Amino acid sequence: MKPAIGMKWMDYANKAITKVELTQEEALQVLHAEDDELLPLMDAAFLVRKHFFGKKVKLNMILNAKSGLCPEDCGYCSQSIVSTAPVAKYTMLDKETLLAGAREALNRKAGTYCIVASGRGPTEKELSQVEEAVKEIRATMPLKICACLGILSEDQATRLKEAGVHRYNHNLNTSRKHYPDITTTHTYDQRVETVDTAKRAGLSPCSGVIIGMGESDEEIVEMAFALRTLDADSIPVNFLNAIPGTPLEKMGRTPAQKALRVLALFRFVCPDKEIRVAGGRELNLRSLQPLSLYAANSLFVGDYLTTPGQEISTDHQMIEDLGFEIELCAL
Repeated sequence: MKPAIGMKWMDYANKAITKVELTQEEALQVLHAEDDELLPLMDAAFLVRKHFFGKKVKLNMILNAKSGLCPEDCGYCSQSIVSTAPVAKYTMLDKETLLAGAREALNRKAGTYCIVASGRGPTEKELSQVEEAVKEIRATMPLKICACLGILSEDQATRLKEAGVHRYNHNLNTSRKHYPDITTTHTYDQRVETVDTAKRAGLSPCSGVIIGMGESDEEIVEMAFALRTLDADSIPVNFLNAIPGTPLEKMGRTPAQKALRVLALFRFVCPDKEIRVAGGRELNLRSLQPLSLYAANSLFVGDYLTTPGQEISTDHQMIEDLGFEIELCAL
């Protein structure tokens, strides 16, 4: 007798809850699930999400603290040296603007404020500006701070930790094999080392991926297991927003059902980690966005670095309509 639809996914959920690692073949089956299995698959992913995180949703807000002016050639990025996209270009924002961003994060009910700067890595002046702002934010506002400033030295990571930064983001973005097709000015290993540097300094590691850059399903599985090995605490799963003027401008969007299968995969492989449905969710998930929170337990609210996000009130309403609850910052 053919097993009932969804029994296999429940087996996967039980494995994840008990921290039994899926095999590579099992993980690939998640991405190859048929469309009529989507709801049972998301139900199984929700069991894992609910076990570790209940029905709470963590909100994050990004501030593009330094825009454009980047010497790297990342093919997905509108701020890279090879991009002709008409994006704003400015140096690191001053302290008052960074503080205003933190206040806006609170207004949006975000628990984590993400200070992101373009470039290979921070200069001494840029690092000092971030340190000064973070110290004041920590002294006056109930927010966790995530910094994303590029490649870090040991000393820079330590200074960010001492200033009060909680988390450091440096995405793997894609698989090791596919990486040279996306970026040539730095390596996959340099990204891994930056995450490890942040961890050694006591910063919570945040590292994720961008789906839809020409990678295979096998490579998506590889990404999920790489982040499990890296032990990233927070995993933003982005879906490519192919921006005109970038080398990847002609890439098509990820189908909404495929995006949901990807989120389920990351939940099964990294069951107790913060999985954030991140950049490109509005474009790729479209009307299926609410289903993403049955696997993911975190969202960005508002705009991204150079692309607009969904109305903040719409995100708040979506969370409420699901019967979920916004998780406020607990320092």
